[in-house]
Amino acid sequence: MSFSRFAPLDVGTRANMTPRPLASLRTDSLNIVSRTFSRTQISTGAVRIGMAALNVEYSPSLSKTLLRTAPRTGDQQSKTLESSRRCDLTCRSAFGKMGEALLEDIVTDQPQSPDPGMINADIKPTSLEERTFSRWDIAALWIGLVVCVPSYTLAGSLIDMGMSWLQGIFTISIANLIVLIPMVLNGHPGTKYGIPLPVLARASFGVWGANIPSMMRGLVACGWFGIQTWIGGQAIFTLLNAATKGSLAAPVVGWLGISYPELACFMFFWALQVSIIMKGIESIRAVEEVAAPVLILMSIALVVWAYTSAGGFGPMLAAPSQFAAGMPKEGKFLATFFPALTANVGFWATLALNIPDFTRYAKSQSDQLVGQAIGLPFFMVAFASVGVAVTSATVAIFGAPIADPVQLLARIGGPVATCFAILGLALATLSTNIAANVVAPANALINLNPKRFSFRMGGLATAIVGALIMPWKLISSTNGYIFTWLIGYSALLGPVTGILLVDYFVLRGRELNVDALFSSSPTSEYYFVGGYNPVAIAAFVLGVLPNIPGNCNL
Repeated sequence: MSFSRFAPLDVGTRANMTPRPLASLRTDSLNIVSRTFSRTQISTGAVRIGMAALNVEYSPSLSKTLLRTAPRTGDQQSKTLESSRRCDLTCRSAFGKMGEALLEDIVTDQPQSPDPGMINADIKPTSLEERTFSRWDIAALWIGLVVCVPSYTLAGSLIDMGMSWLQGIFTISIANLIVLIPMVLNGHPGTKYGIPLPVLARASFGVWGANIPSMMRGLVACGWFGIQTWIGGQAIFTLLNAATKGSLAAPVVGWLGISYPELACFMFFWALQVSIIMKGIESIRAVEEVAAPVLILMSIALVVWAYTSAGGFGPMLAAPSQFAAGMPKEGKFLATFFPALTANVGFWATLALNIPDFTRYAKSQSDQLVGQAIGLPFFMVAFASVGVAVTSATVAIFGAPIADPVQLLARIGGPVATCFAILGLALATLSTNIAANVVAPANALINLNPKRFSFRMGGLATAIVGALIMPWKLISSTNGYIFTWLIGYSALLGPVTGILLVDYFVLRGRELNVDALFSSSPTSEYYFVGGYNPVAIAAFVLGVLPNIPGNCNL
């Protein structure tokens, strides 16, 4: 029997019905649900939807009864359900009423009569069968995202600005705890309704106005795709050049800004990513599943090598802050801290906006909340700490700090080390780039014209734009990278995230009309004025205007 037969009743109908206690639950209904649970791996949210359909009050004892009565062939599904239930109850008790709101049931409604020009298979609400991401899958996604060259060098760049290693790690910790809040909140509608960012934005910006924030996010992702591709290509060039004793060295081409061998490595890595993108969105999960454990092991191996080679972690960890009394930057810590904090928040600001693109595949709200809480702040701080510790150890090993992992691996040398280094750096960059910087622009283009664009076409367009912007010029200096790029785009995208959160949580009370999200009728709830919401657009302009003078002076 298909679980889809037990579609959730609308909110108004449920509100006027009295839930039946467990004692009055009919035997035939219990058997139906038990058999359904044994055949379908579902989340706690799906359990509650089924209970609402049968007009049965959910309780821990009911869950235990279902688990006991489920056939033995459903043991694995029962274990998954029990695990999600325990996590759900723990989170609810920990956060109280807020937890009840954050961990509410998922909705599996599909639009009844969608406009063909506003929907296709890539942006329709995800079904129960498509919700395959557990909390560990989401944590693995974040591991693949944070383990990359920019994260490794992030803390080192703060030390270069005068912070001690503790101050640098503290700044990164605070920034990631801050960005976790909008990340989890904006992931809520994605999990509840199974919709990506462009569809969610239709509720606040209008069915056509949603293209404004989604295309902005897409353009920034194109820039990041180019940056990450340049980093990956440069890693390949550096390691191969070191292994061949400088045979790839060539003069810089004036108009290009790099040499032809560097361009060749960049285009090779670009083509490698495009080949994966063209396999479809399923490639993302496959890459992350392979990348997460491999990258963790390689990070641990790098720390062990640095510690044993240097006999410790070197003098950098003992170096005082340049902002301390008697030091060159005495009394100027806050002037550096707040821009650095903003830059670190901006590091994941774009993903905080389009996180629904991923949480729409979560099995339950507890899975997306716990998975993100484990994956983002912990592993971001852990990997930044790896960067600081290893960089400090290089002072004792090589006589000078080497903050760039590519340069460090090139100095280690040896054919075996070079092969592992290329594999590790390529995997780290791939896992970050394909997940963080391909899905958003692909969905933005699909939303622009669902009839013409698919994920593959959108991903290819992202790759082309990312190459044409010459990303190596964006990161030519530390100040340009941190202050111009990170602060600039976070200032633009921050107001968009705020508008989405206020509209969804405050104005709409977390309730969306799924049918209206896929309707371009002038009478639709989200059509507003010609398909645009002038209030949301005005709020966005007012949110951006104060930041423009500061960005112009960077």
